[in-house]
Amino acid sequence: MTAGRRGKSRRPVLRSGPLAVLTYLIRRLFAAAVMLVVIIMVVFGIFFLVPKWTGVDIAASFVGKQADPAAVEAVREKLGLSEPIHIQAWEFFKGIFAGRTYSTGGDVVHCSAPCFGYSFKSEQAVWPVLTDRFPVTLGLALGAAVLWLVFGVAAGVLSALKRGSLWDRGAMVAALAGVSLPIYFTGMLSLATFAFGLKWLDAQYVPFGRDPGGWFGGMILPWITLAFLYAAMYARITRATMMEVLGEDYIRTARAKGLPERTVIGKHAMRSTMTPILTMLGMDLGALIGGAILTESTFNLPGLGQAVLNAIRNQDLPIILGVVLITSLSVLLANLLVDVLYAVIDPRVRLA
Repeated sequence: MTAGRRGKSRRPVLRSGPLAVLTYLIRRLFAAAVMLVVIIMVVFGIFFLVPKWTGVDIAASFVGKQADPAAVEAVREKLGLSEPIHIQAWEFFKGIFAGRTYSTGGDVVHCSAPCFGYSFKSEQAVWPVLTDRFPVTLGLALGAAVLWLVFGVAAGVLSALKRGSLWDRGAMVAALAGVSLPIYFTGMLSLATFAFGLKWLDAQYVPFGRDPGGWFGGMILPWITLAFLYAAMYARITRATMMEVLGEDYIRTARAKGLPERTVIGKHAMRSTMTPILTMLGMDLGALIGGAILTESTFNLPGLGQAVLNAIRNQDLPIILGVVLITSLSVLLANLLVDVLYAVIDPRVRLA
């Protein structure tokens, strides 16, 4: 009897409450900080070590093809490319968090944090250039995310509840079309139909500060086009997950207790169904905040996607580097938010 009591007393007790939530958040924040440092170092290696190993001269890319050796050497000195690689890595890391100073001869230029360097073409600081375009991409990503979550999840849940029905088959055919058709095709088709043909919507982008109504009207087609692709994927995932959840024992138990079907689906089944949806949302939304290249190019939106596309054409390395870092940070923050939502939706996560 004593041994039995001891065995019971040694069983781990799962505690919930403010302390458990705080501990969970601290763990996730620490993991995110470590991952951020790793991402910065990996990006530095890709953009500075790999060109050096492959024989690409970054200073020559900054000056241009028709530059004399003296100008190339001056730029190399200004950007600190002549320093040892560990000093370059430290200056790059420090510039992101504390700013950086560039000096050439008697001239000293301070780049405020976060410093991603200067554009090879315009010689402007990269961060202000990207922050001017960031609201466009953020508005595109958030607006499309609302649409694809509402319609994609709703379509998937209804298809799972009406498995084999006409709605289920029609929704899955539409989802298959959404996944298969490229954005530039659906984007051009929507422009030709609703903007240039029927003239129901305006295809011209207007900044929100200048005309909120014009901004909303110009973003409807990009939102729908981008949401159509993701809503199709979310509908298929939601349908498959919901069908699996509906076969679980606790769902049958809830129905056997006489709970209303709305409570069974909304309170019990949806909690488990939303877990993979949140995982996808963190990755997709974070990546889109870094730039939806095809959508922004199709609708001529001056966002990060269009900026990185122009930078690739012009071989403007600092702009590409800045967008990569913003994309990585966006994915990291989005997944951190998803981890927090995990603990809200499923208490087993924070008790693990």
